[in-house]
Amino acid sequence: MSGGQRLRTIGLLGGMSWESTAHYYRHMNELVRQRLGGLHSARLLLYSVDFHDIERLQHEGRWEEAGRYLAGVAQSLEQAGAEALVLCTNSMHKVAPVIDAGLTIPLLHIADATADAVRAQGLNKVGLLGTRFTMEQEFYCARLETHGLEVLVPGASDRQEIDRVIFEELCRGVIRPQSRAAYRDIIAGLAARGAQGVILGCTEIALLVAAADAEVPLFDTTAIHAASAIDFALS
Repeated sequence: MSGGQRLRTIGLLGGMSWESTAHYYRHMNELVRQRLGGLHSARLLLYSVDFHDIERLQHEGRWEEAGRYLAGVAQSLEQAGAEALVLCTNSMHKVAPVIDAGLTIPLLHIADATADAVRAQGLNKVGLLGTRFTMEQEFYCARLETHGLEVLVPGASDRQEIDRVIFEELCRGVIRPQSRAAYRDIIAGLAARGAQGVILGCTEIALLVAAADAEVPLFDTTAIHAASAIDFALS
């Protein structure tokens, strides 16, 4: 290891959906290569769940059951040698307290990493895009607010469209220009309401929109979360 530096092993709890989990894997390995050079790559343990089962529990409101299941998976990653856990999804951070309670290793929370990235740019008022669970329930916005951020979410019809595109298109690897145009309009609407930046609070959204699609900074939670995990791995 460069300079005798030890690289910690990160557990990835992914598959929600695998489209974005693949980006976690790529981002984390690219970051290690950039920072350590040569043929270095990230030390990772990946458990990829069947998203069909998780999505069904989400939409049936069976969050406790989903939490127990993911907590068990997280514990198996710790037992396999993970030194920190990354939950590769925004929405399922609703059950992060249940997962965290069953671990002795750190759970690197996606909203904490994202809030740090927002504050590092000197911003305090942001828009939030994500699944309806993420935009409408308190678990995510409240976590951001603990970092001093004011959070704006789109109106009801826009939230419905954002959610539809995520589950019917992005999670299936489908990228449609008309959906990109709709997201651009929603982002512009949030900026018009005073959002200084917009959080892409679903790990699939960065597959659809990028910096060129907005007049304000976009915060890709997948890239931010992956970077925070590598910071930990190299610390």
